[in-house]
Amino acid sequence: MAAVPETTQRWANSTPRSIDLGKGRHTRGRLGFVLLETEETADDDIRRVVPDDVGVFYTRTPFDDSVTVETLAAVGDDLSRSAGVLPPDMDAIAYVCTSGSVVVGEDNVAKALAKPQPQAKTTSLVTCVVEAMRVLGMQKIVVGTPYIDEINHFEADFLVERGFDVLDIQGLCLLCGQDMVMVEPEDIIKLALEIDRPDADGIFISCSALRTIEVVEEIEQRTGKPVVGSNHALIWRMMRLAGIEDRMEGLGRLYREH
Repeated sequence: MAAVPETTQRWANSTPRSIDLGKGRHTRGRLGFVLLETEETADDDIRRVVPDDVGVFYTRTPFDDSVTVETLAAVGDDLSRSAGVLPPDMDAIAYVCTSGSVVVGEDNVAKALAKPQPQAKTTSLVTCVVEAMRVLGMQKIVVGTPYIDEINHFEADFLVERGFDVLDIQGLCLLCGQDMVMVEPEDIIKLALEIDRPDADGIFISCSALRTIEVVEEIEQRTGKPVVGSNHALIWRMMRLAGIEDRMEGLGRLYREH
């Protein structure tokens, strides 16, 4: 071992001090999110809505950008590893992919995320969506997505199994996640208005890549019906899991009334 220089010995003699450690910057909670590596929308949506005194931490999982049942299922094997690189002591952790949550399975997602962080409450994005639609009293729903019909059929079957009446589901037939990120908010409004029908009591716009959170309020005003978007439901439910019950304006009925 090299000798310590005399100058270092002279200066590196800290005086013992007593300090009181505080709670840090994140005094109300710490939220962890496992994103697909191609995700670009959810990061901004989450930080835009979550209060500054709540910690937000991201990690990513590898993903083939072609969104098919096979590529979504493959992510399940990596969720535990991805959750394991989040900082410790998360209050809640979520897997941020709607269709991926359906394909992997809600229980499988929750267990995989909890494996490296057993103290955290764990959930999947689609679980958050189901909870949001239930508190809003949505039963007969129409669903808009950016997906191909292979994914739409899978998601519709899941929602029916959870007790919802899916009156219609329409997709933009985009295969790549990078294309889904580029859908303009105006086209999300257009899709919602096109799929709405008189007997529907709510509208669900699926996919974390879509910028739905920017237009939920406008769609509700134009249709007179509650609207749920993927990131919109995700953030609401994650804050509630961490005990954060702030009501917020500009994000539709879900944040204003629940």
